[in-house]
Amino acid sequence: MNEEIEFIIDSTKESMEQAIQHLRKQLASIRAGKANPSMLSSVMVQYYGAKTPISQVSNINTPDARTLTIQPFEKSIIKDIEKGIMNANLGFNPMNNGESVIINVPPLTEERRLQLSKKAKAEAEEAKIGVRNDRRNAMNEIKKADLPEDVQKDTEDDIQKLTDSFIEEIDKIYASKEKEIMTV
Repeated sequence: MNEEIEFIIDSTKESMEQAIQHLRKQLASIRAGKANPSMLSSVMVQYYGAKTPISQVSNINTPDARTLTIQPFEKSIIKDIEKGIMNANLGFNPMNNGESVIINVPPLTEERRLQLSKKAKAEAEEAKIGVRNDRRNAMNEIKKADLPEDVQKDTEDDIQKLTDSFIEEIDKIYASKEKEIMTV
């Protein structure tokens, strides 16, 4: 019976950690004014007839805080990389120097900062919803398990404490990202 409780708590914790990892990944793709290779994570390039992530056909570097350089593995796909960046609708204007693609990341306007902050908040809310769904699933499993009432109550309290700690962590991650976005 004790193993069953441990399994429920461990699997719930694992699911909640996945929600946090997903949030971090989503927030990394929201640009905060500084150039970051993860900004191009959604860019797909036409490569030998197949849509391929840009990171699989090139090296992406940040020589300074406002510039991204994309060095393709094959020079013949430079035009395809430019097209992929334009099609991703990220608001970047790629420049081609014959060897690589250079993107100057424009500084964010106040309006754009507010939009990005809202987007980050929405991602944080999605993560909280995921954590709460994991809590609900755990509570249902506890009810299904044939446990004494006091053990069931204690386990539910443990799950709630776990949920509260993950929600708090999500709030901290969001606050950090919001500060990063709003800093000029």
